[in-house]
Amino acid sequence: MERIFTDPRCLEHAAPPGYPERPERLRAILDRLRRDRRQMVESAAGADARPAVEALHDRRYLARFQRAVERGDGLLDSADNPLSPGTWAAAWGAAEAAVAAADWVAGGEDRQAFVAVRPPGHHAERDHAMGFCFLGNVAVAAQHLIDRHGKRKVAIVDFDVHHGNGTQHLFESRGDVLFISLHQYPFYPGTGAASERGRGAGEGATINLPLAAGSGDEVYAAAFEGTVLPALERFAPEVLLASAGFDAWRGDPLGGMSVSEEAFARWGRWLRRAAAASAGGRLLSVLEGGYDLPAMPDLVSAYLDGAGGV
Repeated sequence: MERIFTDPRCLEHAAPPGYPERPERLRAILDRLRRDRRQMVESAAGADARPAVEALHDRRYLARFQRAVERGDGLLDSADNPLSPGTWAAAWGAAEAAVAAADWVAGGEDRQAFVAVRPPGHHAERDHAMGFCFLGNVAVAAQHLIDRHGKRKVAIVDFDVHHGNGTQHLFESRGDVLFISLHQYPFYPGTGAASERGRGAGEGATINLPLAAGSGDEVYAAAFEGTVLPALERFAPEVLLASAGFDAWRGDPLGGMSVSEEAFARWGRWLRRAAAASAGGRLLSVLEGGYDLPAMPDLVSAYLDGAGGV
């Protein structure tokens, strides 16, 4: 059973001219999903994301973020994070949609949720914004599953072309969250070396698979089949999450990879099978990057077909 979660506030985060992470990318995806008649939850109002957000992000950072928007500041922390009057609401809309999806996925077996939101989240650190990201949406969903639904082990697979530094750093000292990232390297944000394996109780629960620029379907397939899927089998998560970035696509203006549309469908199928093996088919995917606007709706649709068993 598949369900799409989004929130209209996510379109309120305006972007400067030429900025790649702009409302049109989400609008194009949502238009396609509606045309495909996918089951949609179009408002996350009422979902309580605050406990999970505050468990992961420094409260002083959250207050600073809110004040910056209310003052009308143009940036938060870096040039990658422009602000507009709707940015604070959009960030919370994204986090709350992720929490609403987590609630639904936790409520039964064989449930695949896709969280179609912006701004993305996997670069957001505990105390600062980074790389278009303000709140760690997929991390918030994982924390909510642990705190609210009593899940003891969750896994996150991040296939965005950029390393999910924020997600890694939020969980790297813990053993209850397995974080696996496939990403172009060396590349922004500069983290994600294979030697980064977690710290303390989290040693070994971080798995980075840095891939050379130009890598395509075969390289990714070898990484999935050789490392990602066996690691998921060993860890046996109760819920499987994915940071679903589509900027490894061969035509993406920010990435440097050579991945085809079919590869995203294949990754969806593999992740669904992994979720079926230990997690009762519970798979929650959260939109991250992907900046080729004409291609994005097709790429997301292909991934969802794979994750849904089509």
